[in-house]
Amino acid sequence: MEQRRLGTSGLRVSRLALGTMSWGRDTDPDEAGASLLAFLDAGGTLVDTADVYGGGEAERILGGLFDDVIPRGEVVVATKAGARRDDGPFGGGASRGALLSALDASLDRMETDYVDLWQLHAWDDDVPLDETLAAVDVALTTGRARYAGVANYAGWQLASAAVRQSLTSLPLVSVQSEYSLLDRSVETEVLPAAEHHGLGLLPWGPLGRGVLTGKYREGVPVDSRGASAHLAGYVGRHRTERTARIVQAVVTAAHGLGTSPLAVALAWVRDRPGVVAPVVGARDGAQLLGSLAAEELVLPPAIRMALDDVSSPTVPDDEPDEPDLPPWCPPGT
Repeated sequence: MEQRRLGTSGLRVSRLALGTMSWGRDTDPDEAGASLLAFLDAGGTLVDTADVYGGGEAERILGGLFDDVIPRGEVVVATKAGARRDDGPFGGGASRGALLSALDASLDRMETDYVDLWQLHAWDDDVPLDETLAAVDVALTTGRARYAGVANYAGWQLASAAVRQSLTSLPLVSVQSEYSLLDRSVETEVLPAAEHHGLGLLPWGPLGRGVLTGKYREGVPVDSRGASAHLAGYVGRHRTERTARIVQAVVTAAHGLGTSPLAVALAWVRDRPGVVAPVVGARDGAQLLGSLAAEELVLPPAIRMALDDVSSPTVPDDEPDEPDLPPWCPPGT
């Protein structure tokens, strides 16, 4: 698998990242271990997790695989903090105390002394940015994190954080945002800001939360994320008339190329300007193998142009004006 530099940093990662959002909830430790081994065998290195995935179980499962299954040094571990909320003295979120406590707890769960990439999971309006980024400074200077990034930041938030960190000689290296044929909103502000400040983009939801695989065209499969209580709203956001047209274009392209809709959708976002590594959250080994099969696919210019046109953000969008549902925040929370 091709390795790419993460932004302008010296860190190199595989151009596909293994997401662990389902670990500890829909994916058990044995299946997680099998998926990780398949990913590494294919040349993958970047594994993305968070302290809130599975209530911390995703990190715990990952830590249990080190040494017994794979050496820690063969994996680029990326985790996140800042989304968890509590009533403790530090208030949770992105306060300095809450972030550093969360990082130490992540290290304990993963049984490691450091993470390769520590990401702020979300912007926190209740905490001054300087305080939030002071926690990043501590994490980096103490060696608990080797590099730092952010996730789910708006363009102005990303630019503000990047400028502040550039003044400390501890620059941010990445931003994680939703990006797929179904959601290209990052192209307006986030991606230009990332490119200007030398940050690499790690797209989450590159398969349109599973909708771009085509499996929801005839309804909601009973074994899919869309049928689960905790992710029905997460998937449902992308099941609209507009997205149905885009999915049909992906299916048509896949048929013409003799490959899967998944491979077409993943190859499209993987090779967009500024993208380093899409994060694919496979529930099991079979789903992961489908993503790995896209590694050799290069979309012909004519097909890429057709997909660009049908998914253009300038096309009227009929999606409901409802609040988005972050993948780490189940309904009712």
